[in-house]
Amino acid sequence: MTSKRLSVVVTRRLPEVVEARMKELFDVSLRDPDTKLSREELSAAVQSADVLVPCVTDRIDANLLAQAGARLKLIANYGAGFDHIDVASARQRGILVSNTPGVVTEDTADMAMALILAVTRRIPEGLAMMQSGRWQGWAPTALMGGRVAGRRLGILGMGRIGQAVARRAQAFGMQIHYHNRRQLRSEVEADLKATYWESLDQMVSRMDVISINCPHTPSTFHLMNARRLKLLKPTAVIVNTSRGEVIDENALTRLLRTGEIAGAGLDVFEHGHEINPRLRELKNVVLLPHMGSATVEGRIEMGEKVIINIKTHADGHRPPDLVVPGML
Repeated sequence: MTSKRLSVVVTRRLPEVVEARMKELFDVSLRDPDTKLSREELSAAVQSADVLVPCVTDRIDANLLAQAGARLKLIANYGAGFDHIDVASARQRGILVSNTPGVVTEDTADMAMALILAVTRRIPEGLAMMQSGRWQGWAPTALMGGRVAGRRLGILGMGRIGQAVARRAQAFGMQIHYHNRRQLRSEVEADLKATYWESLDQMVSRMDVISINCPHTPSTFHLMNARRLKLLKPTAVIVNTSRGEVIDENALTRLLRTGEIAGAGLDVFEHGHEINPRLRELKNVVLLPHMGSATVEGRIEMGEKVIINIKTHADGHRPPDLVVPGML
């Protein structure tokens, strides 16, 4: 079977240059309009395709995989995160899973730093004032935020993105602290000037800013639960550009409303686009629509990785970005 004859189903619209290349290489079914596939459409896709190209909005669980046809041999995920795919069930059925690691590291780290600045310097409030025409001119005590230099930044998850956030924060004069499953090598710690905390509780209770940069796994679900969120200082800020499920969103909303946490910057949410309405009402919160990886360059590179994974598989080789069960 040659790569040109592969039946590939793509679940969402991709950058035009990526779609054009896929049309050249595969018998590809593209999504138009750009809406999330229904469960029935996903079922039809896994029954008919050789390769499925899903993204984070698609739930590829064991029940769906049980409906897969004999042709489906690869799920080439468009994105680095794969907690929406039951990798173990896929492998049991002889279906490989690949992803696109490393592509959006810098983009996501940029967004984490942008959220830190936006919350601490009250940028959205200033923007809203200007857009509404309410600004009456400069005043000594108007919209005073906080200086980020000298603040303690606690990074939860010190992988590629966490380290990229650390490098940016270091340039802003922040003190770098982190909690991770494993302590970094001493030379990496020295380069980042980062302090390791084995106890997450002890770290969060002493930080000025918390940045969530760990994946969503059973062990990280609600890692920042109500008890742990209450350990934060009332002047602390928390930002999340990773996965919404890591934070108990209802508990976070309550603590923000009562002033027990100073502010939050969120690019991801526990229940997808269904956000706690009380969270939307808060002035000390910056909410973004999952924009962390939304750069032209990053999205094209993600598509290129997907194509390489598919072509390598079609040529009878192991996809370079193969995901294995228990990898998170």
